[in-house]
Amino acid sequence: MRRPAALLGFTVTSGNIRCLLGFRFSPNNNIPTSPPALQLSSTSTDTEYFAARYRTRTGFRAMSASVNSTPVNENGEQLVQQFKPLNAVNDRYGGVIVEVSEPMDSALFASILSASIAQWRHQGKKGVWIKLPIQHVNLVEVAVKEGFWYHHAEPNYLMLAYWIPEGTNTLPANASHRVGVGAFVMNEKREVLVVQENTGRFRGTGVWKFPTGVVNEGEDICTAAVREVKEETAVDTKFVEVLAFRQSHKSFFEKSDIFFMCLLEPLSFEIQKQESEIEAAKWMPFEEYAAQPFVQKYEFSKYIVDICLAKKDRNYSGFSPVLTSSVFSDEKSYMYFNMRDLNGQQGINL
Repeated sequence: MRRPAALLGFTVTSGNIRCLLGFRFSPNNNIPTSPPALQLSSTSTDTEYFAARYRTRTGFRAMSASVNSTPVNENGEQLVQQFKPLNAVNDRYGGVIVEVSEPMDSALFASILSASIAQWRHQGKKGVWIKLPIQHVNLVEVAVKEGFWYHHAEPNYLMLAYWIPEGTNTLPANASHRVGVGAFVMNEKREVLVVQENTGRFRGTGVWKFPTGVVNEGEDICTAAVREVKEETAVDTKFVEVLAFRQSHKSFFEKSDIFFMCLLEPLSFEIQKQESEIEAAKWMPFEEYAAQPFVQKYEFSKYIVDICLAKKDRNYSGFSPVLTSSVFSDEKSYMYFNMRDLNGQQGINL
């Protein structure tokens, strides 16, 4: 019969002792061998050494258990001496941000996470953010059992959140809006650039519509409008201004939507439709576009027609982009406003 050599580590949280028990058998299946000492003392502050040993010892198994006990220190100070808290950076709102970059056994992570929360609570921290790359998905269940919840996800990571104080949770919610653009492009013949889509709600309806699309992360509205026209029709354009915008709710996976209708000036006129999304594309007389039953049916589309005509025929002024600096970012960003009325009929160069 094989006899295991045991290794014990423990944490103390809220009256419980969480034990980490490791068992290892010798290669000859008969003689037990003992792992080296953990070297965790009252002066130790680096548990990464322990974590590495814990992960890499050949044939080492782990399990977790809990037994009732009275904590030595209600603030978790003894716990911190044995397990170094997760590496974290302070945010601007009294919380911490943790990005897990190295693989970790889930039982070990549970103990270190408990230790970390105990220290952050003692320090008066508020919100805790844990960014878990997709390759560390084994740690998600551990964090959820500790009280974390899903905040948002991207293709390569999951962001979890936790609120330490007893009072009201003031962590911001996930992003609430998606941003879309539409492009009004008219040539000198008063023809507008329109498309028929072969995907989505307009597929097979025969409706001719302006090129539209979604603004990518980190992309400016003015850049997105030009890009969408190029992708769908191969027509080159220059952004002029935002003519109008609309906010709607429960548009995409329960998220709200902000749609910007933009005026673009054509720089080329030959059309080559995007095969993957566009059924047809052409230059259409504006009056023919406006007379479509679909356009006349809805107030939104009728207002768009009126605004576009007002821009071309009645000196309507939209919002032009101006690069500005601000306290919110080290990089300049676009601010959109009516420059003509702000600075008189002459406009302004910024």
